[in-house]
Amino acid sequence: MTASVIQAEGTSQRSLESFAGSGSPEPAVRLKGVSRAFGARVVLRDLDLEIAKGQFVVLLGQSGTGKSTLLRATAGLDDGVQGSLSVTGHRAVVFQEPRLLPWRCVWRNVALGLEGPDTRSRALAALAEVGLGALGDVWPATLSGGEAQRASLARALVREPDLLLLDEPFGALDALTRLKMQGLVRQLCARHEPAVLLVTHDVDEAIALADRILVLDEGHFITDVTLQLDEPRRRSNADFAELRAALLRDLGVEDDLQ
Repeated sequence: MTASVIQAEGTSQRSLESFAGSGSPEPAVRLKGVSRAFGARVVLRDLDLEIAKGQFVVLLGQSGTGKSTLLRATAGLDDGVQGSLSVTGHRAVVFQEPRLLPWRCVWRNVALGLEGPDTRSRALAALAEVGLGALGDVWPATLSGGEAQRASLARALVREPDLLLLDEPFGALDALTRLKMQGLVRQLCARHEPAVLLVTHDVDEAIALADRILVLDEGHFITDVTLQLDEPRRRSNADFAELRAALLRDLGVEDDLQ
């Protein structure tokens, strides 16, 4: 079976054993009773969540359900959140847009905020990891969309974050570039082992990358599932298709293309 899913008593939320198991160390992320409202509109409702160190978590949900709000709160970019939210170690964020400064060459964008005599070498090493080792001295305007997003990823990883937050980072890319970026992120996260929270609308992307998938709806987690799929994770695999159909149902979509 693809996943271990247990119906929690007295609630519609699904739960599972911790990624790190019992007796695990301090989690990378811990939310307790987290809520967020914008005027009369409540977006997040009394959320509890722990993300273990090294765990790759993907957050799904329909538009307007609070996915990016939760990510921004976890990134420390929203001071209007109620409840308890703690993060162990350093955080880095990759947004949907690369947000590179056009007046700085690529390596200086990657090194933005870094200190020390080895800043350039660290930035170039990070660029080499994402396949841009030869482009450190060029201007951002000369990069393709995929290259710019790789530079943004290098800027995050050069800081060796304990928590990497990805807010729909592949949403503006074409299909082939998106697949390449998914593979790159999977490889780099396996190498650096940060905890990861990725927001996406793409169910296939979620299954391809995640250790664990959450579905957010009306401010609550309605699905929380850990993945145990054979590698490589192919859509033609029966377990992949079964999980995909279940997630689409949780998102209010019937998959007629199976």
